Amino acid sequence: MKKLILTAAFILTSFLTTNAQEEKFQITVFIHGLDSNEGQVLIALHNKKAQFLKTDFKNAITKISNKKVTYTFKEIPKGEYAVAVFHDKNSNEKMDVNFLGIPKEAYGCSNNAKGFMGPPKYEDAKFLLTANRILRIEI
Repeated sequence: MKKLILTAAFILTSFLTTNAQEEKFQITVFIHGLDSNEGQVLIALHNKKAQFLKTDFKNAITKISNKKVTYTFKEIPKGEYAVAVFHDKNSNEKMDVNFLGIPKEAYGCSNNAKGFMGPPKYEDAKFLLTANRILRIEI
């Protein structure tokens, strides 16, 4: 009887582990429209509306080649996300703004969401991840 219970538990655990692994995807981000190869591009993946443009779920810093960037986030669980990027020309790892708070460095978001009198909104940039995804962002 013990063997039967242990065997059933092992099979169930294996099945649940396999299902959990199947729910991970990739998000490939293509960024174009950069005006130079100078500096780097910071890419932030967000998974919560309240934390959008504040706290990243995952992030990356990438080099620019031919005024373009490609980066892939791997092993991302199924869910709702938004991506924000900016061209960090001086490689200081922060978005430079003028005295009014207006960005001096080019930026963009998933769905090419644009803000009006402020940053883009999560609602405009969000997307549902249920399979591998390719995003094209112009900045």
